[in-house]
Amino acid sequence: MTMSAVPAPLPTEARAPARPTTGLTCPRCGGAIVVPDGQALVKCPYCGQASLVEGERGVPRYQVPARVDRAAVEAVYKRFLSGNLSIAFDAGGRARVTEAFMVSVPFWASWGRVLGWVFGRKRVKSGKSTRMSPREIKITEDAAWTGPACDVSEFGIGYIPLDGRPLEPYNDAELHARGMVFEPVGALAAAREAATAWYAGYAARRADLTEVDQSIVRLINTTFGLVFYPLWVLRYEYRGRLYQLVIDGYTGDIVYGRAPGNTLYRAGVLVGGMSVGSLIGVSLPCSILIGAGEQALRNGGVLGFAAIAAAAGLGLMYGGYRAFRYGEVYELRRYRAAAETTALTDPFKQASETIQLLLNG
Repeated sequence: MTMSAVPAPLPTEARAPARPTTGLTCPRCGGAIVVPDGQALVKCPYCGQASLVEGERGVPRYQVPARVDRAAVEAVYKRFLSGNLSIAFDAGGRARVTEAFMVSVPFWASWGRVLGWVFGRKRVKSGKSTRMSPREIKITEDAAWTGPACDVSEFGIGYIPLDGRPLEPYNDAELHARGMVFEPVGALAAAREAATAWYAGYAARRADLTEVDQSIVRLINTTFGLVFYPLWVLRYEYRGRLYQLVIDGYTGDIVYGRAPGNTLYRAGVLVGGMSVGSLIGVSLPCSILIGAGEQALRNGGVLGFAAIAAAAGLGLMYGGYRAFRYGEVYELRRYRAAAETTALTDPFKQASETIQLLLNG
């Protein structure tokens, strides 16, 4: 990397004091200038000389401003513990904050305009029947992708949205002054591949078709950079156990949180889920099938309704079991990774498709 400027004479008394070099040398006064990654124009802090940076610029760095202070963070923490039946009823009074600090976490980010064409079919209802209607969808939208540039498993997030967040030039001194700063450790090539894969499926996701035959995506005006995002980390103790909250430093929203579960609530959900689920999923289908005539059974409508009732009942029973089994610790995760979201929704999608097949069959 090199730096060029038009030299000019400078009085001796205005020259920068001797100090270790921490960046490139100012061509006017000889002072050290720190050059942020990706910044093309820098200004000498001693003489004010503007200089143009030439050479490999690397990846531009940005930062999102921090607007939430500690008082606001503690207010969010108190509302979190007192506003949910799944959380232990005495957590708000017995929990004690052990530490609260701000961190700046790097995320790879890509912005661009998506031009997409999606060809497929959408399931359309017509009276009591359904049919697959051919569709051609055109997508023209601005989109942004983000992915972690370091290990963020401690914070329980897989990405961070940048919609409506202002981006400022990267300022290393400012970030370190407000808290801990994580440096990027992920490979740039892998981040670019992940962004490309995400954009490739963007048009198909936005088209919302039942079946997709072909998807064509083109990107224009793309930008790739590194964004340092402010997060508040608050840790508290309850009955000898430690829990953690991660709060968005710009919006004040909780992005990840863990809290002690409410035992009475878990037991109530289990009993209610099993009782109502068995009534809807077992007793109701049996009554329908026993009371239906032979002709009704042949038509398939009664079987489909019974299958829906059985699936709904089993879903209630399973939900009650999960609330009891995993409710010892309440967990809130706002920004999951795409793979985690898919894994959670796939079983319900498959069950829905099975019921639809029964109704159509």
